[in-house]
Amino acid sequence: MRRLIYFILTIFGILGIYSCAEEISDLQQEGNPSLQVENQFTNVHFGDVLSFTATVSDNIPLSTLTAILYFGEEEVERTTIRTKENGVYSGEITVPFLKDIPDGTATLEFVLLNTTLKSVIQTFDIPITRASYPYLILVTADGSYPMIPTGVPNEYAATEPFPSTELPAYIKTPVVDDKGQEIIFGWEAGAVTQGVSENIPFVSPTGGTYSVTFNTMTYTATPFFEILLNGNKMMMVDKQNYQIDIDLTQNQEFEIEGLVDIADWWIDVDFFTEIETGKYRFNPISGKYRVMANLTHKYFRVEVLDGSSPATLKSDGTGAVWVIGDQLGKPSYTENHVGWNTSNALCMAPIGNKTYQMTLVAGESINANEINFKFFHQKDWGGEFGSATLSSSSDIVFVGDGNNGRDNGNLGLVEGTTLEVGATYVFTVDLSAGSSSGVLTVVKK
Repeated sequence: MRRLIYFILTIFGILGIYSCAEEISDLQQEGNPSLQVENQFTNVHFGDVLSFTATVSDNIPLSTLTAILYFGEEEVERTTIRTKENGVYSGEITVPFLKDIPDGTATLEFVLLNTTLKSVIQTFDIPITRASYPYLILVTADGSYPMIPTGVPNEYAATEPFPSTELPAYIKTPVVDDKGQEIIFGWEAGAVTQGVSENIPFVSPTGGTYSVTFNTMTYTATPFFEILLNGNKMMMVDKQNYQIDIDLTQNQEFEIEGLVDIADWWIDVDFFTEIETGKYRFNPISGKYRVMANLTHKYFRVEVLDGSSPATLKSDGTGAVWVIGDQLGKPSYTENHVGWNTSNALCMAPIGNKTYQMTLVAGESINANEINFKFFHQKDWGGEFGSATLSSSSDIVFVGDGNNGRDNGNLGLVEGTTLEVGATYVFTVDLSAGSSSGVLTVVKK
């Protein structure tokens, strides 16, 4: 069916050209197009560039010769050559190098059209395999290392006394024959990806001599730093950030494994209660959350999810409340400042009854002398709380109305007031009456 659709689309493209010159209804298929492609498609591998030569002729003008490669019923590559005159034409078509595609037989189809849209087709069945390379090349800033076959299908390894436990590198293949080309594997969107040369953030748990492995079919690579939440592997975003989307239950106990220095990590009490080192209790209401481990600042950032996206606030007060603005940040407002960058927005912990909580320590996660942040309905610009939708009777923090020293909705410290350095302050937004009737309380513990 897909092949028929692609053929029809090709015809429509040519019909579009002719519609400017004459009525489509007057176009009659004529001529006798002839196509002969020499079959030289042997010993083909994923990633190869296949050259072809076609002899074409007709008693009326020809239009195009199109080569189309199918994996099963799926078109994966095509190339088109203009064929205005009878003769011999040459071209190339690339066999894609794709993850997790097993060896098999592809279909290479050639379609010759003349100017009246009469066509002739020649098809070849082509066995395609993943190349067994004699080696791969691990490329680092300091040099290159050969990766040799391990005996596991499609797996290669370099075992060396690498200079560091951190080994940013990309991988490339050799060119094995005149059809082959160099294939590069790098890092993109938190995974090993073909066709990019951004360094893969390899990290070994031990120094000295260790192995770097890579599988050219599954793109599985090692070593990476692994962090487990209750046995579930967190995905590496980059060498400093890992994350997992997971369903968590209020008061659920869980363990975090893989961090040898976890005793030094900052624990966000809004989300976790530490039972012992590496073992915690989850404090917010049950739901789906994104837990992110940041190795630079040594803390776990948590966000409420709706499906696979950060949750937004609903009109009934359920969902999520986000904090954006100046003079706060976790675990440190000086080292990890939120600011007015929406990607840094902090998610308040939903503690139940449509109430949201954020705990801050003066002089550490919040400036003791000045604040200027506000609450939002989403992790972005859009819905936000102003003086008409958020009230506060606090003698510490006020809600700006645009005329009292703060923009509408922005929080400030009451005049003459500062926060006590080292003291803990709990900010609570109660939306039990709905998202347009929020109540802010600020309590010093």
